[in-house]
Amino acid sequence: MKPDFNQVAYYENRELSWLKFNQRILNEARDKQIPILERVKFLSITSSNLDEFFMVRVASLKDMVNADYKKPDLAGMTPTEQLSAIHEVTKKFVATQYTTYNRSLIPLLNQAGIHIISAHEALSPKQAEYVDRYFTETIYPVLTPLAVDAARPFPLIRNKSLNIAALITQKDKGHHLFKGKNKALEFATVQVPSVLPRLVPLPSDEEHTKTYILLEQIIEKNIDRLFLNYNVQCAFPYRIMRNADLPIDEDDASDLLKEIQKQLKRRQWGEVIRLEVEEKMDPNLLSTLRNNLNVPKEAIYSINGPIDLTFLMKLYGMDGRDDLRYTPYVPQQNPRIAPGANIFECIAKGDIFLHHPYETFDPVVEFIAQAAKDPEVLAIKQTLYRVSGNSPIIAALARAAEAGKQVTVLVELKARFDEENNIVWAKKLEQSGCHVIYGLVGLKTHSKIALVVRREEDGIKRYVHLGTGNYNDSTAKTYTDCGLFTCSELIGEDATAVFNMLSGYSEPAVWNKLIVAPIWLRKMFYRLIERETKHALDGKKARIVCKMNSLCDQHIIAKLYEASAAGVEIYLIIRGICCLKTGIPGVSEHIHVSSIVGNFLEHSRIFYFYNDGLEDIFMGSADWMPRNLDRRVEIIFPVEDEAIKQQVKHILDVELMDNLKAYHMGDDGEYYRPDRRGKTPVGSQKQFCLEAMEGDTLGNSQWKSRKFIPIWAVSEERETEQ
Repeated sequence: MKPDFNQVAYYENRELSWLKFNQRILNEARDKQIPILERVKFLSITSSNLDEFFMVRVASLKDMVNADYKKPDLAGMTPTEQLSAIHEVTKKFVATQYTTYNRSLIPLLNQAGIHIISAHEALSPKQAEYVDRYFTETIYPVLTPLAVDAARPFPLIRNKSLNIAALITQKDKGHHLFKGKNKALEFATVQVPSVLPRLVPLPSDEEHTKTYILLEQIIEKNIDRLFLNYNVQCAFPYRIMRNADLPIDEDDASDLLKEIQKQLKRRQWGEVIRLEVEEKMDPNLLSTLRNNLNVPKEAIYSINGPIDLTFLMKLYGMDGRDDLRYTPYVPQQNPRIAPGANIFECIAKGDIFLHHPYETFDPVVEFIAQAAKDPEVLAIKQTLYRVSGNSPIIAALARAAEAGKQVTVLVELKARFDEENNIVWAKKLEQSGCHVIYGLVGLKTHSKIALVVRREEDGIKRYVHLGTGNYNDSTAKTYTDCGLFTCSELIGEDATAVFNMLSGYSEPAVWNKLIVAPIWLRKMFYRLIERETKHALDGKKARIVCKMNSLCDQHIIAKLYEASAAGVEIYLIIRGICCLKTGIPGVSEHIHVSSIVGNFLEHSRIFYFYNDGLEDIFMGSADWMPRNLDRRVEIIFPVEDEAIKQQVKHILDVELMDNLKAYHMGDDGEYYRPDRRGKTPVGSQKQFCLEAMEGDTLGNSQWKSRKFIPIWAVSEERETEQ
């Protein structure tokens, strides 16, 4: 009898799975083998990750609870149950964050001559004098203390802003404006200005040391100067997190850009979903904050240390002390594209595979830059989801339009937390003469595609770039992504069809090579998984190997369970959320899940299906999530060049062998470091850096010198050797 693969016991809750991912990042901050400033960086990342998680995911669950929505998720948990579990897990996580900070990182930083003053009372006389002068000259003019009384209501506390709350009482001889008031405790608050650096360097009493104090400590030390007619009874920092999910009704929005601009302002008014306070905050002060901000008890987080650890990223970027960081990796040139070469001539010789950040992102920038100035280029079309702050691609597109070329750019205004940035770019491009579109109503455009139409001797030729990551030259230095340059006629036709679909209402009946969500992609993945299942049932070798950021689509997981039950060997490399469980008897015994957390952010999406030896490989912008398959415009493209196929298989191969930065999911749903006893240490990211520097994209010399024994071999020959 066929098992029911949709049982809730077979699935992990999405939010709890994400918290496990953030825990894996925190483990990097706790790893004694990693340089201290790198550990500091990872701790900062866990804090910024948690902020976004609360502003979006926890906020969404709060909205469901407020709407009395009780439908359980794929793991059988209601929104109320999920919120309760999230707070329980997160409070333990935060406690571990600050144990790591206080007991591990701070002592090691002190040993390295980097000191962070934990309380202003610890300042030396010289430092105290400097701090007071800095307060008077730099901080005081910026501050706006806000008292609360009958004439002054509780102020708007901005989302994510750090503040200092105080209880004050009137002095006996105050200014005449304050006469007649009682001496009861009153509440006051002051925002720690974000326009000033939070990490303030201090003159050090010792040579070769660096000493810092946090901005809020300086304000606390001088807070009595903000309330001259009052005695400050106590003062403690606090921070709130608000619902930042934008409720945009695109059907009723006559101008999407203006609607998003309007909704962005409402982020500051969203419901408070988390309140962080210093651990020793006065109970009366805490009660005042809780009542006025309407925060439930379970959403209050008592912090044993400085609130908001994202300031540590500034410490990581401090000048000097390179001995406390990894040596920066310099992305290498792609061997097929020499610096200064005509990129269209390079692509015309054959498809080119790019592997970032091991190989430089420069060819992608050059692709647009050369197209902008090439007199034979007639049109440029591109999708933009997230771009850098000073994007050379945006500048090139603007130049192209000003030169009279047809330039069409889809700027996704709904890219979360990049909305304001993208609005600025959209306006700049429009002013330059580009035709800017904002995508399809109700769908985010998450696909990564650029099309250049060029006039050549033998007619019009289309050059296409397809990728797994954003057109962001900044993040391309730290995100692992794959890209493909091609002038394939069939893909060129598909690329034109994509942009016609996005800019108008021209939906193609069929596609040559590209697979596009939300209409066609889900069915294709079903078909590919089902084909492997059939091969296994027929007694043939069957294998699926997939790499992505997240896996939480219940229907895809059920298909994988069915394939595993039939005997398909399934290897999944999933950076973040994974709602699938391994090791369930008769269901997922043939499924292996690993997660790589390294110095680069794993971001590429690769899908391999053995197909009875024919081997189908795809890459693209989509994860296996309902939003990617059903509510976004995504593009998956095939890898057909045999040499590139070998490169992509090698990437999967090395990542499956990673035993330094990989975690393996256990049958209990927890993640564990693999046992390395007696095995050659393999760090996939380090390996790819070495290969790129040697120009050896298949790692042939490394295979021989390090004697790798792959889990899943690049070729049948290696499998035989194993």
